[in-house]
Amino acid sequence: MTTRDTPAALPGRVRITQGFTFEAAHFLPNVPETHRCRRMHGHSYRVDLALEGPVDPVTGFVVDFFDVENAFGPLLKQLDHYCLNDIAGLENPTAEIIAAWIWTRMKPLLPTLASVRVYETPMSYAEYSEG
Repeated sequence: MTTRDTPAALPGRVRITQGFTFEAAHFLPNVPETHRCRRMHGHSYRVDLALEGPVDPVTGFVVDFFDVENAFGPLLKQLDHYCLNDIAGLENPTAEIIAAWIWTRMKPLLPTLASVRVYETPMSYAEYSEG
């Protein structure tokens, strides 16, 4: 087996994104009683983790997608098919708060994490990044 040469250095930075899905229920306790999201309901959530950095000249990766999957897997299991309100830190689980909650847990594991995007619907998302 032979390997092909990878360019010694690619100029600039590359952003990669890996998506995940989970099903969960929630309600928003801090909205008015008449707001439809005050009642328990569910979503088919999608989470996009974006990582940014230089391409490694040996592997050709910014980060191996397999490593991203392994890092996020335990958190995904904590979210999938649960009531998000029952999870510490997600008592008011808006998309914005979920994105920030995921960020604080993933950034130490994935130092090149650039943003976390949480979709509640195919057309509605919140995106968290530092700065």
